[in-house]
Amino acid sequence: MATAATVKDVIFAPGTGSFFYDDQAAIRAGIATDGFRYVGTPLTPGFTTIRMPSQSISIGLVLSDGAIVWGDMMSVQYSGASGRDPLFQTESIGSLARSVIVPRLLSVDVSNFLEACDRALAYHEGKRLPLAVEYGVSQALLAASAHVTRTTLAEVICSEYFLPLPDKRIPIYAQSGDAREINVDKMILKSVDVLPHGLINSREKFGPSGETFREFVKWVAKRTREIGEPGYHPTLHFDVYGWIGLEIGMDAGKIADFICTVADDVPGHRLHIESPADFGSTDAQLDEYVKIVNLLDARSSNARVVVDEQCNTLDDIRLFAEAKAAHIVQIKMPDVGSVADTVWGVLACKEQGVGAYVGGSCTETDLSARVSANVAIATQADMMLAKPGMGVDEGISIVGNEQSRLLAILNYRRAQNSIQNAKAQRP
Repeated sequence: MATAATVKDVIFAPGTGSFFYDDQAAIRAGIATDGFRYVGTPLTPGFTTIRMPSQSISIGLVLSDGAIVWGDMMSVQYSGASGRDPLFQTESIGSLARSVIVPRLLSVDVSNFLEACDRALAYHEGKRLPLAVEYGVSQALLAASAHVTRTTLAEVICSEYFLPLPDKRIPIYAQSGDAREINVDKMILKSVDVLPHGLINSREKFGPSGETFREFVKWVAKRTREIGEPGYHPTLHFDVYGWIGLEIGMDAGKIADFICTVADDVPGHRLHIESPADFGSTDAQLDEYVKIVNLLDARSSNARVVVDEQCNTLDDIRLFAEAKAAHIVQIKMPDVGSVADTVWGVLACKEQGVGAYVGGSCTETDLSARVSANVAIATQADMMLAKPGMGVDEGISIVGNEQSRLLAILNYRRAQNSIQNAKAQRP
C-alpha cells in the first residue's frame, strides 16, 4: 500500500522539442523549399511560418519529501491538422497551467496515479484541457507515483491497471525524416525492427500515380538485403500522409488495389501503410478504412493499414478498434492527451485483436520518450516509435536503452522475489 504523498509546490522550465512544428496544409499545397525551410504563406491557424521550431514546457512537482519529478508538455509536428489540437503556444499553455492546474495539483494525493489524473485533469469551464497539458501533467503524476512507491513507471502502470509484470522488449520503429537514404542505412546497420517511415508527405515524394513511392519501397527492401545482417528481415512501414487518396483517388477499392500492388513489389515482407487517405472526419475515416481493411483481408494481402489522422483521442481509438477500421492503430501520445488514456488505448486495441502502436511525434522530448517506453513495455504494445527527433540514432538510443534498463530492473526484482520466496519456504 503506497504512502500518501502530496505536492507542496510546482515549478516550470521552458524547453524545446526535438524537431519542428510544420504546417501540413501548406506543405500539401505544394510550396517551395529553401534548404531546410519551407517558403510561402502558412495556411493553418497559429503558424507564423510554415516550419517553426517546436517548443515545450516542463512541469516539476515538488513533493512533500522534497523530491522533484517532471513531465513535459508539447504538441505534435502537424499540429492543427486532421482534428488535432491547435499549435502549441507557450504563453497560453503556461498561463493555463499556472492558473488552473497548479491549485489542483496542490490538493491531490500523488500515490495513486489514476485518481490523481482524474482530479488534476478534470474539465475546465466545461471543456477538456489542452492535450499538451494533459500529456505533461500526467507524465509528472506517473513519475510522482513511482517515486512514492519506489518502483518504475511501468510497475505503477501494471499495478493500477492489473497487468502482469512484463518480460519482453517491444519492437522499435524508426522514422527517417527527409534524409531518407542515409537514415535507412543507419536503421539497417542497427537492425531496427520496423522501418523507415519515409515522410512521404508531398506529391514530389509520392510521384505521379505513386511511382516514386513504389521505387522507394523497392529500394528499401533491396537495401536491407544488401547491407543488413544475415537473416535480418524487418517490417517495412511507410507513412504516406494521405497521398494514396490524394493521387490515386478517394475510392476504397482503388486505394486497396494500390496497396496490394506495393505489397506485391516486396514479396515476403510485412508491409505497413500508414494514413493511406484522409477522408476529412473521424466518421468518414472510420467508414472508409473499414472498407479498405476488409478488401485487403479478402485478398490475403501481407499489407496492413495503420490509422493516424482522424484517430486522435481515446474515444477515437476505441471506435477504430471496435470497428476493425485498421489493422494497427497509432496511439499518438501527445494527441491522446493523458498518459492514462494511452494505456487504456493500448488495452482497447488488444481486447479487439487490433495492433497497438505506441506512437508520438518527432517534436517530443527525451523525457516523454522514456515515459513512452515504460508505457509500451507495461502494456506489451505491438510496436513503439523511436523518438524524439528525426536523427534516427538518438531516438533508437533513448527508447531502446530505456527499454533495456527497465527490463533489467524487472528481471532483478523477479530474481530477488524468487530468493525471498525460497527462503520463506525453508523449514
